Amino acid sequence: MDGTARLAIGKLAKHTGTNVETIRYYERMGLWATPPRSEGGYRLYGTEHLKRLNFIRRARLLGFSIGEVRTLLRLADERKRPCPEVRAVAEAHLADVQSKIADLRTMERVLKETVARCAEGAGSHCPLIDALYRDGAPGRHPSRVEQPRRRRALTGSRSPS
Repeated sequence: MDGTARLAIGKLAKHTGTNVETIRYYERMGLWATPPRSEGGYRLYGTEHLKRLNFIRRARLLGFSIGEVRTLLRLADERKRPCPEVRAVAEAHLADVQSKIADLRTMERVLKETVARCAEGAGSHCPLIDALYRDGAPGRHPSRVEQPRRRRALTGSRSPS
């Protein structure tokens, strides 16, 4: 695609493997400028939209939230590329990823232990069902379950998408 070519949203979606609604969502979230429209009212996306969409997709594959992506795009747009700020966003995200990995390892350990105890159960008694009926999350500190994940200093609160 050259610098002057324009793609309708369906062609952009097909070209990048992105759902049309996802592209519209990114536009609503302000991740790029509203594209010009054809005489028929269709959005027409150019090379910059394609580059930006690829940036967004890669960042999302790494698990960055929409807010973090917005921050990274803003920093990239500044052209001076303030690496310390980008690094701070990435380090905060890495800390969240590491926390999730630790949580998953705990879940794995507890599930392995519980499944192993299931082999011991006989008749109508099942240790797994008993464990699920107990108060609190198995293997986790009760206060941890109730606390939301730490919020990002640079990007605002974490969005679910």
